[in-house]
Amino acid sequence: MAAATRGCRPWGSLLGLLGLVSAAAAAWDLTSLHCHFGTFCECDFQPDFQGLECDLAQHLAGQHLAKALVVKALKAFVQDPAPTKPLVLSLHGWTGTGKSYVSSLLAHYLFRGGLRSPHVHHFSPIIHFPHASHMERYKKDLKSWVQGNLTACSRSLFLFDEMDKLAPGLIEVLLPFLGSSWVVFGTNYRKAIFIFISNTGGEQINQVALEAWRGRRDREEIRLQELEPVISQAVLDNPHRFGAPGCHATSLSPPQTLPTLPLPADGFWRSGIMEERLLDVLVPFLPLQRHHVRHCVLNELAQLGLEPREEVLQAVLESTTFFPEEEQLFSSNGCKTVASRIAFVL
Repeated sequence: MAAATRGCRPWGSLLGLLGLVSAAAAAWDLTSLHCHFGTFCECDFQPDFQGLECDLAQHLAGQHLAKALVVKALKAFVQDPAPTKPLVLSLHGWTGTGKSYVSSLLAHYLFRGGLRSPHVHHFSPIIHFPHASHMERYKKDLKSWVQGNLTACSRSLFLFDEMDKLAPGLIEVLLPFLGSSWVVFGTNYRKAIFIFISNTGGEQINQVALEAWRGRRDREEIRLQELEPVISQAVLDNPHRFGAPGCHATSLSPPQTLPTLPLPADGFWRSGIMEERLLDVLVPFLPLQRHHVRHCVLNELAQLGLEPREEVLQAVLESTTFFPEEEQLFSSNGCKTVASRIAFVL
């Protein structure tokens, strides 16, 4: 996936110039003056939906549902002057399908500082919660961190990566912050955004996509109503899945190179978040086919300032593993390894 740049569409016209002048004039409204002479958290929150939609259209391959759901949910939430609860999105799908890329775009187009904004908080289980024996301390620290940052700025974004690798029990401390209460612990938190990223449900999404392909249905015909129940069930079902870390053993999985090991339960398991329906939108990411990987290669070459070269495209595609074994339909790593494969070919 190509890196995002704020303001995806070029000006290139008199209308664009007039728009720029109008924007400059509008910058001197009371809100901008308020931000100009002080530091306020709302000043860092500057949604650019035009840029977001443009970037998604140009660079996110094969994800019609994710594009539509994310933009619709964000617009409705941001345009509501008094939301009754935070916006809670959960991104699900196979590795390399664009979940982390979309979450980084959201930070980029919602906050002036992007991922570097002091109001964007990114959590990784491997980095922040590596030891299961320290779970009680992690719970206390996480609750304190979220509460403290929401007290400082209700317009905060919290990203929780790799939920499928997060130990069960930790995320339950977020339960009071995700509901529809007006105030929790003296903190007005209703304008916050929580985004959870998980591979859980990826196998089930792959199955639906494969069945659609076998039935000669266009993948754009796949609807959320087909995927939402199977994703929810995947999270709530058997807490101990078997497979190598980050890889689940099914007929729709890439070939495994590691022995099967018992994996911990998903971070959502028994947290109450799913059971109490606190997730506003489940966002499914479909598995990527050859033409989607090709799209990613072209995007990466453009990002590097290089012209498209057919030999590079073919080399990357030939080095990519596809599954299931019979159909060879979906990329085993999505577009995750495209950049490194291009570097190797070049």
